[in-house]
Amino acid sequence: MSIELTRNFSIIAHIDHGKTTLSDRLLDFTQTVAKRDQQAQLLDSMDLERERGITIKSHPVCMEYPAKDGVTYQLNLLDTPGHVDFAYEVSRSLAACEGALLLIDAAQGVEAQTVANIHLANEQNLRVIPVINKIDLPSADVPAVLKQLEDILQIPAEEAIQASAKEGIGIEEILEAVVARVPPPSTAEFENDSLRASVFDSIFDTYRGVVSYVRMMSGTINPRDGIRMMSTGKTYEIKECGVFTPKQTKRDQLNPGDVGYIIANVKSSSDVKIGDTITGTIRPAARPLPGFKEIQPMVFSGIYPVSTDDLEQLKLGMGKLQINDAAFTFQAESSAALGFGFRCGFLGLLHMEIVQERLRREFNMDVISTYPGVIYKITKTDGEDVEVDNPSFLPEPQEIETIQEPMVRAYIMTPNDYIGDMMKLVAEKRGELENTETLDGTRVLLTCLLPLNEILVDFNDKLKSMTRGYGSMDYEHAEYRPANLVKLDMMISGEPVDAFSVIVHRDKAEFRGRHLAKKLKEVIPQQLFTVAIQAMIGGKIIARESITALRKNVTAKCYGGDISRKRKLLEKQKEGKKRMKSIGKVNIPQDAFIKVLKND
Repeated sequence: MSIELTRNFSIIAHIDHGKTTLSDRLLDFTQTVAKRDQQAQLLDSMDLERERGITIKSHPVCMEYPAKDGVTYQLNLLDTPGHVDFAYEVSRSLAACEGALLLIDAAQGVEAQTVANIHLANEQNLRVIPVINKIDLPSADVPAVLKQLEDILQIPAEEAIQASAKEGIGIEEILEAVVARVPPPSTAEFENDSLRASVFDSIFDTYRGVVSYVRMMSGTINPRDGIRMMSTGKTYEIKECGVFTPKQTKRDQLNPGDVGYIIANVKSSSDVKIGDTITGTIRPAARPLPGFKEIQPMVFSGIYPVSTDDLEQLKLGMGKLQINDAAFTFQAESSAALGFGFRCGFLGLLHMEIVQERLRREFNMDVISTYPGVIYKITKTDGEDVEVDNPSFLPEPQEIETIQEPMVRAYIMTPNDYIGDMMKLVAEKRGELENTETLDGTRVLLTCLLPLNEILVDFNDKLKSMTRGYGSMDYEHAEYRPANLVKLDMMISGEPVDAFSVIVHRDKAEFRGRHLAKKLKEVIPQQLFTVAIQAMIGGKIIARESITALRKNVTAKCYGGDISRKRKLLEKQKEGKKRMKSIGKVNIPQDAFIKVLKND
């Protein structure tokens, strides 16, 4: 099919605005999927995606649509993940398109992620088609959403298409708008016909190796052609190429403007980087396509098997997950308290949650994860710069010149009534408010700068509960900034326990130390001697709890007689306890770690 009849577009939306349902309706309308294969959430193939109603992996699909003008067009839809953790993947998918359907829930209106997605689409100079979805809902308020479109996003209201993906309303209008408004792929910017294809995703197939999802920019790809990855310089031979319908369908050739897949003799998914440019070995392109960057993990956590016998099984499971998810990294580490395990890197908290859930489900692993942390940049007194993601590797306080922590720029959308509560929450998390923007009569957009470490665990939960579920948040990584951070160690009976060590801000260290000490007092069983639980910063104790000793009633046999008999027995018991304390060790049961780390 000629390049003039090709349209590449994606669907962008806030979580739960009906993206996957709309893609199902588009597939039904164009009869891309046979009746027997039709099902809800067709492009979400993972159980976890279906249960949570979120897209984790993006899925492209090629549809043929006979338009009203009598011409049949090839429409390439690139489905994108909706969560902020996968923003780079979304940006690469958008770079492979010329247009985007911006989906807005008629009941919810414009939300934080809608604004962030519009920024991404505008950066790529995409033609945005606004679609107001769920107009069949009783709570739908279409005039208010049209006003938000103009006021917040500066998109003319008359461009919006009203639809209901669930009821199948407005689907034909959406397809006609894609054909009419989205421009065909352009190859004018490429001087010669050398091959350039952009990799926007990849998966691993056990039998065929790595399958790369590509958007053809210029040149053609045929089986048996030689290709080169421009970021690594490695060369491979194409075994198969094709398009998605949505199953992989083999083709003899991929042409400029096509969205499809290629299978070369690539054995490891780490060799294929998202955003990389593929060129030919004969007449290679002079420079790669813009926008490529290595995906770096932002959040780190230790993952340990509950039973030490499962270590090899856990390693195997993580290896298999990493094959399909190049952004997930892990390396072996050991802890005196938890034994052998792995230090894992994730894109964000949702990514971490998904990996842990997949380990539990797909590999039947029971795991403990330590408190999530971020990468700190440390300048030592001797001028050396180091990066630390594990509190155990933090240099001694006297060796540290400065510690810098990663900051994020958060966009928080909240109803007017809760603006005071939100500002208080931002201040509590050591954030600063950069900008306040009134969106319409009922909502406000707050732009704040927050430390990533502070928003890792409970920020989103607090935001949702404070705003009765109406608030929404999106964030992007901003910069590194110096901060007064310290390492908080927990000592049990004079011995430091590395699993509970955290890097915290000095102002919050005391509160955190008291909280952890209280928690540990509840879960560690009583011993035959008094056990001291202490929170310590650089040799200074800032919080303490004591677990009282179990003691036998040695005076039970003294009924009457002189008081000195009782005193003698109690003194003897006291001496024994003292001797026991000097040689006794506290064995912390495994379930104590699980309780503290899971509750934390």
